[in-house]
Amino acid sequence: MISAVQTSGRSFERSNYLQDSVDYRLVETPADKEEIYRLRYRAYRGEGAVAPNPSEMVYDRYDDLPNSWIFGVYFDGVLMSSLRISVASPEQPEVPSVNVFPDILGPELAKGKVIVDPTRFVADPAPANRFLELPYMTLRLAYLACEYFHADLGLASVRAEHQAFYRRFFMYTISPIRDYPGLIKPIGLLAIDFPSMREKVFARYPFLRSTYFERRKLFERTGQGPVVDLPNFPFARATIAPRS
Repeated sequence: MISAVQTSGRSFERSNYLQDSVDYRLVETPADKEEIYRLRYRAYRGEGAVAPNPSEMVYDRYDDLPNSWIFGVYFDGVLMSSLRISVASPEQPEVPSVNVFPDILGPELAKGKVIVDPTRFVADPAPANRFLELPYMTLRLAYLACEYFHADLGLASVRAEHQAFYRRFFMYTISPIRDYPGLIKPIGLLAIDFPSMREKVFARYPFLRSTYFERRKLFERTGQGPVVDLPNFPFARATIAPRS
């Protein structure tokens, strides 16, 4: 579960009830995916980021790729937010941000780097379902992924008005804003050199730390072995040493 969220100069004091009531779920069934797609639509429409569509859902081809994981963040069993984690490697380069920023990220993949690409970060727009810690709790999934897959780079493809939030996590801009397929508003690209900044991030935000058991539980696929072992996905196999 989630520890109390701490920021520089401020601590979000949370009750045991909150810690025991927030959980992450890997979304795999068609019904659960539809719930996430509808949440995306409500969130994007609420901020004018997508045009209306009859299905009232937002999804794309990356949702079904083997190197993508869709998560829901639930509070007392109610879906509050969602984040999709895609992981790129030279063997499996297909992730959303590589498609939008190939000139920036292509050379990094050519060097053999592993890139964690969190996208479709949305929260329920209803005021009753929003609370101060929700963005931090949701983004925590990206850092679990960086740990689990031994990422070289962690990304944030976000609009200009959201970039200040990500800079709190030692992320820096690597590309100015560009058009993003399916979105009305353009986005920019931020990144973190995870190996070099890992300890600084965890020192500032201890709640981002996790156990290998938690990471493995989240990123395993149903019916698979103890760790992810996908075709063309060698860096996710059991040969990776867990981090504490």
